[in-house]
Amino acid sequence: MKTGINLLLWTPFVTEEQFDVLETLKATGYDGVEVPLFSGEVDHYRKVGQAIKDNGLGCTTCTVMPDEEHNPISADPKHRQGAVDYLKWVIDCNAALGSEVLCGPFYQPLGTFSGGPPTEEEKDRAVEVHRQVADHAQQANVQLAVECLNRFECYFLNTLDDGAAYARKVNHPNFGVMYDSFHANIEEKDPVGCITKNLDTIRHVHVSSNDRGTPGKGHIPFDRIFQALRAGGYDQWLTIEAFGRSLPELAATTCVWRDLSASLEECYGEGLKMINATWDAAA
Repeated sequence: MKTGINLLLWTPFVTEEQFDVLETLKATGYDGVEVPLFSGEVDHYRKVGQAIKDNGLGCTTCTVMPDEEHNPISADPKHRQGAVDYLKWVIDCNAALGSEVLCGPFYQPLGTFSGGPPTEEEKDRAVEVHRQVADHAQQANVQLAVECLNRFECYFLNTLDDGAAYARKVNHPNFGVMYDSFHANIEEKDPVGCITKNLDTIRHVHVSSNDRGTPGKGHIPFDRIFQALRAGGYDQWLTIEAFGRSLPELAATTCVWRDLSASLEECYGEGLKMINATWDAAA
């Protein structure tokens, strides 16, 4: 098992200003960081990747689809090609960073709804996009882990069953799903049992509290979640995703209007202690 934390707790765009954070996280005991990829140039992420390596850390990444012109499920072939181009850029950034995993809801723009469930036509269109992108990811040695979001943020994939069925439809060795404990807490009837039956598709895990604050301070049953993961042989990243009020540009997306942790130090420090102790106890 490897421990990571999403740098969205500090910034949506990592620059030299956050390099001291990398040193702090390494000293705290993390194995890696998750870099948000929303904009920028490949060369910039090559510099960020070098700083991550210089601090002895590994790397994963996350992204979202920016708008309708880059929508994998769109009926417009130009928009689907825009999605392919965008995701290939993201994968190139992953390669520059030395990232192992790209995760996120990279199947539709956030907050857009059709008024109904996803159609088979939309699924077929997305599969075509994601197979192309997965081939590119395979060449870059990057695993794709698509994230199932709660119903208030998207309609294409809401539950782990949805995501696992879709991953099996894509049917590519570099394409799987991510389990996120925040979204599972909202959407899953059994947020632990859904892991066991879909573990073959899980490529990444987000450790996230029910309020997006410090993991372990809420009511998410991490003890049983980690038991299910360990029993099924999962031994990859456990990455904290937590948010705070330090990112006003993301407030509309994250819906964070108050402090969710006592401090940044509590979030990354106590969160890591919880992961390590709970994972060890789950053996």
